[in-house]
Amino acid sequence: MERPSLEINLPDTHEEGKLYVVDSLNNLNKLNVCPDESQHVLDEEENTGGTGENTSGSNIRNHCLFFVIFILTLIVSLALVSFVIFLIIQTRNQMDQISSRLISEKKNIEELKKMNNMILKHLNRSGIKE
Repeated sequence: MERPSLEINLPDTHEEGKLYVVDSLNNLNKLNVCPDESQHVLDEEENTGGTGENTSGSNIRNHCLFFVIFILTLIVSLALVSFVIFLIIQTRNQMDQISSRLISEKKNIEELKKMNNMILKHLNRSGIKE
């Protein structure tokens, strides 16, 4: 495949036309010289003007996006931890109420046992005397 000559006699055209022709020749030269994989890199350089503005802007956006996602993750984690702590406190309060009820019921059962023993003793005494 022959490489096209870069020396072309340009007719007298306006400055924009000259720039367009030179840009077209540069693109044609890039297509002939560069393999397919590197063409993508050249296109990116062309879009940014070769200054790397696109990649730095993209990096800043990526960092901002990462920072926002990180903050949101922290907020959600904090909310979940707060909810779990709330549930633990509620469960502990419920357990305290249940244990206090059990203690009061235990006291009632012991009192009933004492009364039952007293009644049995009284019945045994009265049954013996008759």
